[in-house]
Amino acid sequence: MAGARSGDKGGNANLGVWTTTGERYAWLAGHLTVGRLKDLLPELAAYRVDRYELPNLNALNFVVHGLLGRGVAASARPDPQAKALGEELRARQVELPASLLPPD
Repeated sequence: MAGARSGDKGGNANLGVWTTTGERYAWLAGHLTVGRLKDLLPELAAYRVDRYELPNLNALNFVVHGLLGRGVAASARPDPQAKALGEELRARQVELPASLLPPD
């Protein structure tokens, strides 16, 4: 349904999520709010998260401020570069409309 890529920007984590069609993007943009992202990834609950919509790319971008503390070299997180954040999100189960699923 969606791809994701994440990484570090200093002490902040950057998370991009995209899909392949306008219909899927409309669902993604309506469903994946900052609040829903924090529900799916509870470790983000305490952090300020900004969401940016990129409709021409069928994508959303999230910036999680301060997740990595003072940056990669100073982070005690198991994933200090936030490289796994996108896959953590993709591993969560959500209900999708049947119309968005690929044909059998």
